Amino acid sequence: MNTARQSAARLIDESLGFLFPAALRAAAAVRVADHMTDDDESVERLAEATGTDARNLGRVLRLLATRGVVEETTPGRFRLTTTGQALRSDAPHSARAAVLMLTDATMWRPAGEMHRCLTDGGSAFTDIFGTTFFDYFARDAETAAVFHDGMAAMSDHENEPIAEAYDFPSTGTVVDVGGGHGGLLLEVLRRQPGLHGILHDQTHVLAEHRLGDHDDITGRWSTADGDFFSAVPPGDIYLIKRILHDWNDEQSATILRNCRQAMAPGGRILVIDAVVPPGNQPHQSKTLDLMMMSSLVGRERTEEDFVQLLKEAGLHLRRIVPTSTVLSVVEAVSTD
Repeated sequence: MNTARQSAARLIDESLGFLFPAALRAAAAVRVADHMTDDDESVERLAEATGTDARNLGRVLRLLATRGVVEETTPGRFRLTTTGQALRSDAPHSARAAVLMLTDATMWRPAGEMHRCLTDGGSAFTDIFGTTFFDYFARDAETAAVFHDGMAAMSDHENEPIAEAYDFPSTGTVVDVGGGHGGLLLEVLRRQPGLHGILHDQTHVLAEHRLGDHDDITGRWSTADGDFFSAVPPGDIYLIKRILHDWNDEQSATILRNCRQAMAPGGRILVIDAVVPPGNQPHQSKTLDLMMMSSLVGRERTEEDFVQLLKEAGLHLRRIVPTSTVLSVVEAVSTD
């Protein structure tokens, strides 16, 4: 095959790539992994357990087997791989909710119409759904639950390595801004028994928080409902994890200014986001950036982007602390 044919064949193959996450979503939606054990199972038994069509379920599993999620041991019999175990609902770090969120129509449809972002210069979401991303969630409780459960699932495997990577002080108040269900704040408080934590988010999100489930942090946390575009509680350290990438620079600067104004003298703001690396190597931030572009109004940022954004908010980038996850801790202090 000549070079031109090879190039065409590769691009055609890449264009079919969207069918793998579609198959992954289908498997997650019917909870097939929950009915699979370490031993192989027949497609017929799995179909009966999940109430699905055996022939079509087998076709989905066959594709997932090409990417190591399951393994076809003999024709028509499959077992979960080590990777596939994370698709189980009861896995220690289950990815099921995150898979459902990342492949939800609120992400999928705008990505399919990404050309709107190029021709119109904005998000494709509003044209498709008739409102903005978060306003849509505010009026659709079912979709909002998918989003918050998915974000919690994504965070679960990140929180412990992030809390380990940064040297938190032994005393003070940590405010988790837009902290969702409180997974990161939990890990920080566990590592520093002298810290007090405040979980800040909207009322309906705080209703699902998990801080009260853990006796080892009893009496060292509280919740505060509110809008981070208006104000945040006073504190010494601010955690802003996977928040700023949702918003444009002006909106992000507003969040950062509110934190700076509420922050105690000598305080720190920790922006926990991916930092887009230079060069042509793959990095999850470069992929996720296009989701931010098509569904939301934000973006993933480079180190220089963070320098400029923090400057707009009256802050100085002190250092960037990498973690073993795709995220880094961007430490900022006031320029006052």
